[in-house]
Amino acid sequence: MSSVLYDAQGPRAKRRNILYTAGFLVVLAAVLWWVYKALDDKHQLDWVLWKPFFDGPEAYSTYIWPGLQNTLKAAALSMVIALPLGAVLGIARLSDHAWIRVPVATVVEFFRAIPVLVLMIFGLALFAEYTDVSSDDRPLYAVVTGLVLYNASVLAEIVRAGILALPKGQSEAAMAIGLRKNQVMRIILLPQSVTAMLPAIVSQIVVIVKDTALGGAVLTFPELLSSANTMSGYYGANTIASFTVVAVIFVAINFSLTSFASWLEGRLRRRKKSTGVVLGFQDAAAIAGTAATGTER
Repeated sequence: MSSVLYDAQGPRAKRRNILYTAGFLVVLAAVLWWVYKALDDKHQLDWVLWKPFFDGPEAYSTYIWPGLQNTLKAAALSMVIALPLGAVLGIARLSDHAWIRVPVATVVEFFRAIPVLVLMIFGLALFAEYTDVSSDDRPLYAVVTGLVLYNASVLAEIVRAGILALPKGQSEAAMAIGLRKNQVMRIILLPQSVTAMLPAIVSQIVVIVKDTALGGAVLTFPELLSSANTMSGYYGANTIASFTVVAVIFVAINFSLTSFASWLEGRLRRRKKSTGVVLGFQDAAAIAGTAATGTER
């Protein structure tokens, strides 16, 4: 039986796929056994190294929770600033006016080409040299500045690509009934492109959360990953255990973000499918009059 995407497998192809699957499982089991054996030989699986994470809340309240708070604070501030800024820059890149489009394109390409860590280091130097921000707050300011500049530029390209991916006929039809370009963008294009852009936007939010760790590695920002170093030193060489716990927390945060985005995307798509209403003559006349006069109800 054939499928739209591929032809049905024959007996030989099925046997070959079964052999490939079995071989992969054998290799995977061997790799897992090798990792387990190496850790066990180095005594990294001894209970004494993992006990602090299962024997009371001290490790979490003293090290993990303060680091997680700083990670979430930096990520949240960066998201709140970068998302609207990226939307504005992306829309500005589509402007018909060259004096808007060209400078914005230059800014976006410039900050998108620079590594985020370099932006953080420059931000730290600028805050130390030209502002009165205290030395305790400078790492946070520098991390947020670097994340905002880089991710707003990437989000600008996501917004621009999402809007350009829509059929041109929608813009032309909206302008034909008298809508101005800002009305077309706000009423027609942006609401439709949000659903298409959502997976890419969420992927960039996940990048923001992970990139806060760069501030801890270089700028002494006390985020979640840097707390693992302090924690492993305090409890005595349980580096593998500390970083495993931190990795699980990062996976949980990012999985929650992607799950919420998938739910939101599905909800938006279902709502678009369920809003097909048949308009009467009076409703159509009212919409046409609104478009012609440029007013909104």
